[in-house]
Amino acid sequence: MAAAASTVRRGSASSASVSLAIVLAAVVTCSSFPLTRAAAKAAPCSSQTFSGTGGEQRLYASCADLPHLGATLHYNYTAATNTVAVAFRAPQAKGDDGWVAWGINPSGRAGMVGTQAVVAFQHSNGSLVAYPTVLDSYVPSMAPAAPEDLAFPVSDVAAEYADGKEMVVYATLALPAGKQGSKFTHVWQQGTAVVNDVPAAHPTTGDNILSTATIDFSD
Repeated sequence: MAAAASTVRRGSASSASVSLAIVLAAVVTCSSFPLTRAAAKAAPCSSQTFSGTGGEQRLYASCADLPHLGATLHYNYTAATNTVAVAFRAPQAKGDDGWVAWGINPSGRAGMVGTQAVVAFQHSNGSLVAYPTVLDSYVPSMAPAAPEDLAFPVSDVAAEYADGKEMVVYATLALPAGKQGSKFTHVWQQGTAVVNDVPAAHPTTGDNILSTATIDFSD
């Protein structure tokens, strides 16, 4: 299977430390897809800005145009502490009824199972909710994960709407130590429904089963 392509861009940014580990991924059994510097068809990530949930502007030194689902990833990597501040941005698949998610697989394997993700959606009370979850099977509960159940710490999790039609998930991720260093398999996803305030299964065709790649946050 051909490698997925995405464009990594860098610019000036603050040294803010907000990071993330989140999400739902594709049911794929193929090998991991390296992040390349080929142009993506979606609007370039370099044109996107973030106000932040508190009204302050969030700045990111790097961004990647992800090759599927019209998603982008923005991040600040701090080598001294091996932490990364992330903003994942993607269109909702079906208006306010959908959900989005992003995460990394600390096992180094490609695909969904084993991924620690952050998911966001609109709650039935009208508020946006976001939390870390563990994808421990192909039919995960999608329930919030307790801190002791996480393979690595996740903090500063939040979500907001952007341009009225896209959702942004923020979080701070303390990357797990090991031979992987700053390079991980990451997965991202969007679903069309939330049932009883729990994200329902995403489609298993098209881009929804291709949304995985490898990323080196230090590049």
